[in-house]
Amino acid sequence: MSIICGLPLLECVYCLACARWAWKRCLHTAGHDSETWGIASAEEFEPVPRLCRYILAVYEDDLRHPLWEPPGGYGINPDWVKLKKTYEDTQGRAPPYILYLDHSHSDIVLAIRGLNLAKESDYAVLLDNKLGKRKFDSGYVHNGLLNAAKWVLEAECEVLKDLVEKYPNYTLTLTGHSLGSGVAALLTMLVVQNQDKLGHIERKRIRCYAIAPARCMSLNVAVRYADVINSVVLQDDFLPRTATPLEDIFKSLFCLPCLLCLRCMRDTCIPDEKMLKDPRRLYAPGRLYHIVERKPFRMGRFPPIVRTAVPVDGRFEHIVLSCNATSDHAIIWIEREAQRALDLMLEKDRITEIPAKQRMERQKTLVKEHTEEYKAALQRAITLNVPHAYSPKQYGTFDVLEEGEHSESDRSIGESSLGSSEKSKKNESWN
Repeated sequence: MSIICGLPLLECVYCLACARWAWKRCLHTAGHDSETWGIASAEEFEPVPRLCRYILAVYEDDLRHPLWEPPGGYGINPDWVKLKKTYEDTQGRAPPYILYLDHSHSDIVLAIRGLNLAKESDYAVLLDNKLGKRKFDSGYVHNGLLNAAKWVLEAECEVLKDLVEKYPNYTLTLTGHSLGSGVAALLTMLVVQNQDKLGHIERKRIRCYAIAPARCMSLNVAVRYADVINSVVLQDDFLPRTATPLEDIFKSLFCLPCLLCLRCMRDTCIPDEKMLKDPRRLYAPGRLYHIVERKPFRMGRFPPIVRTAVPVDGRFEHIVLSCNATSDHAIIWIEREAQRALDLMLEKDRITEIPAKQRMERQKTLVKEHTEEYKAALQRAITLNVPHAYSPKQYGTFDVLEEGEHSESDRSIGESSLGSSEKSKKNESWN
């Protein structure tokens, strides 16, 4: 009798628990992910809309006679395009890309396009992965994206080296969207690991902007490269929030909403401590810039604001159940909203009439704040016991806490000098 009476009570508990979960998930909005982050400035966010247009230019067959242009145009001088690679040129080993010499902004830009749903080679890059298959720099990365990055670096090494040496005051910017963002992020890691192969380029001259990034590297690596890699996410974009392996996402492309809901339920039941201590769980790379333009229970888009941080815990861990989760992934929308956000920042600066001297001082202060935030994120990762979360001596912040291990397969890519002080520095190789 007591068992029979206990069944309705148990059912009520389960119903209440499910109702509480559904209530919390429905109320979770994209703004919650970055509500404690700082506001980005115009100086640091300025390259984003421009780089989005460069990525869009990769889709054009002829830049002198484009078939489609965004409202502000691509902003590209066809005479400054050093090379343009198509699928035929890359033989499916990597997505198409362009190498652009931006004299207006003293920048050498390599822009990589996103996924082409009609190309089997792009799916081959995505499917070439297995949880924990590829270990790199004492962390884990997506195997297919790393192989694509290695191919690009091997193909363009000499050209990049000549440009870096010819223009010593120019920065080297690697950027991409979606699939291309993962390739660009891992390509940046390879360049940092092999600076001598590109004319001993300084780390401060290297930067990456991953637009709508795929989760392609483990947490310790994502935080450690936050000084050179930046990720840009528009509102509810599903890809940076989905820890599901990329190959599973695109196998289930036609049932993506069902997959996202199931993943959302599963992640809710996983404690945050377990997520942080899983060394093979992949994350969006580097420093995060979150464009927020919608508010809960309100219709339409609002003036966008951009928040930025180098988070460790709470790093886009929860999927947002939103009808815009896929549309916010489109490069066209990201370019438009990023430009709107930048225009608002510049308008605010014009209203306040900041003098040139004060503007320069603000830029120096911004660099200092980013450096301090980067160090704090590294220390936070150590405090949370994130596996291999240490700052190697080559980055000049904290002492090495433990020695990184590399598999035999990755020693061919290059053993990093992350061990004890007795280890001599060895030249990296991506071959």
